[in-house]
Amino acid sequence: MSVPLGRRAVAEAVGSAALVAVVVGSGIQATELTSDVGVRLLANSLATVFGLGVLIALLGPVSGAHFNPVVTLAAWATGRRTGDGPTAREVAAYVPAQVAGAVAGAVLADAMFGEPLVRWSTHDRFAGHLWLGETVATAGLVLLIFGLARTGRARYAPVAVASYIGAAYWFTSSTSFANPAVTVGRAFTDTFAGIAPGSVGPFVAAQLVGAALGLGLVVAVFGRPAPAPAGPVGVQGEPEPAARALP
Repeated sequence: MSVPLGRRAVAEAVGSAALVAVVVGSGIQATELTSDVGVRLLANSLATVFGLGVLIALLGPVSGAHFNPVVTLAAWATGRRTGDGPTAREVAAYVPAQVAGAVAGAVLADAMFGEPLVRWSTHDRFAGHLWLGETVATAGLVLLIFGLARTGRARYAPVAVASYIGAAYWFTSSTSFANPAVTVGRAFTDTFAGIAPGSVGPFVAAQLVGAALGLGLVVAVFGRPAPAPAGPVGVQGEPEPAARALP
């Protein structure tokens, strides 16, 4: 029996909030412990890898552990052909839950470290090479998630996706936000992981372009999925991590 949509939306909100709390909180903690920017980024990336892996393993069976609007939209786009993706109604529930959760996670992290609960970030990330980094990071994420699903290896999502995000922290110029909800949430904190509100729009645009490129790569590498067979469709079971997609 499928999980009710309300519970799945709550899982997406909780997962997104926890993910941003990990990203922002570890950034604040690292800043307080060292002045070395490289060590700060290492601490931030390691915390994100472990936190993201745990969240996917925990919440994947409930909602699919998207925590990311581009993943939800990509799952919807591909599912229109195969008949196994989220519906428009599910997308309309997931995306606001992800964004609201991300903002709540940033506020929570600030509260835990005695920072102002809401203070717009002054960390400008407005440059073409950063947008390219976001495009690459998001394209790779989408290719990984849907590649795992297409090859029947969605069970590896907690490790694979978390590992990819950890690597992308270092090999992309943008430190791999790769997530519009997380990008919006990080605008609410003027700490190490923040992004200035004026930089959010281009980042989100680059992420959407990256998602489209990622889906194109999925088709190029794995081919097009077979269309859904005509006739009645049975009741869907609980979603697996990454099978209905994911960070």
